[in-house]
Amino acid sequence: MAPSTADSIASPNEAEAMAVAFARVLRGVGIVAPVDSVVTFVDALHRLGLGERKNVYWSGRATLVRRPEEFETFDRAFAVFWDARSANVTEESAETIRIALATDDGEEAPDSDSTTQNEADITFTLRWSAIETLREKDFAEYSDDEMHLARELMTRLRLAGPRRRSLRLRSARGTHSIPDLRRTVRASLRSSGEPVRRHWRQPDDKLRRLVLLLDISGSMEPYSRAFLRFVHAAVAGRQRVEAFTFGTRLTRLTKELSTRNPDEAITRASRNVSDWSGGTRLGDCLRTFNDEWGVRGLARGSILVILSDGWDRGDPELLGAEMQRLHRAAFRTIWVNPLKVTKGYAPLAKGMAAALPHVDDFVEGHSIDALDRLCRAISRLD
Repeated sequence: MAPSTADSIASPNEAEAMAVAFARVLRGVGIVAPVDSVVTFVDALHRLGLGERKNVYWSGRATLVRRPEEFETFDRAFAVFWDARSANVTEESAETIRIALATDDGEEAPDSDSTTQNEADITFTLRWSAIETLREKDFAEYSDDEMHLARELMTRLRLAGPRRRSLRLRSARGTHSIPDLRRTVRASLRSSGEPVRRHWRQPDDKLRRLVLLLDISGSMEPYSRAFLRFVHAAVAGRQRVEAFTFGTRLTRLTKELSTRNPDEAITRASRNVSDWSGGTRLGDCLRTFNDEWGVRGLARGSILVILSDGWDRGDPELLGAEMQRLHRAAFRTIWVNPLKVTKGYAPLAKGMAAALPHVDDFVEGHSIDALDRLCRAISRLD
């Protein structure tokens, strides 16, 4: 019997949590579960739901198992995994399941009831978290498989942002709009020149440009690969986005990241950037951006997002002056610092301290959840 509509739809967080946890169990028993298969498993769980065992079982078997000889191992792993989930295991608890395996030597061993059996008890302890950990995990601790899965999660982030008034006009209704004389006269030809029906226009609106500046210096190395995938998701999934990287020089990567194939985009971007994991000259790079791109029009009325830890080897006064120029031109300036989540963090670095007075929002950026909060800051209307 098919599940009801209310039970058949799982939230993305629940589906992702189960898929990641079960994929780890399968890899632990020797079944290779590629990242693309895990993503397909997530989509299947989101559509079929998590309530019925058979739906979850067949979704996993159809997407995660590729060889018939792995079916038996999959069945055993799924049975243990499902029992642990049904017991409402929390993140700090463990489900212990005792499995009796027949031995070949025929030796008898007494059990707790003083009975004999030709079996040896082997205890497996399975830990499974019902709490979605990947979204809260620090990017610096990600494995390669988790980074690939995080790329899929980043494509689901909403990067809309507020709109701005355009110089273009669109058709409208109402006497408070601008008369559209051309359409009115053209329509009057149908009624012998009498303007029976009047037409109106009003100013249109459009998305504000989103400008992303990514720090790729050595101090940002644990986070730059995750941020680069986030920047690619923004460029490929939203209109009017510009992307730059900076370390010792400024590099525009909008064209390289415009393709929807993430691996191809990252490869093209890597070839075009020559200062990966080098030094940091924030002030000089921002001055180049202001002189060649920003103040001339790219940053005017835009939402400017700088992803950096604020460590700078250059003159902090120069950085402060260039941030002031950007702040005057941009609609909103957001600084994303992955170190902000650190307990006891204070913006003591000279570069960060010089830039902070000219920042509208100072947010974290160490995890998927932090990037989700960044998207909400971008979309704020005020």
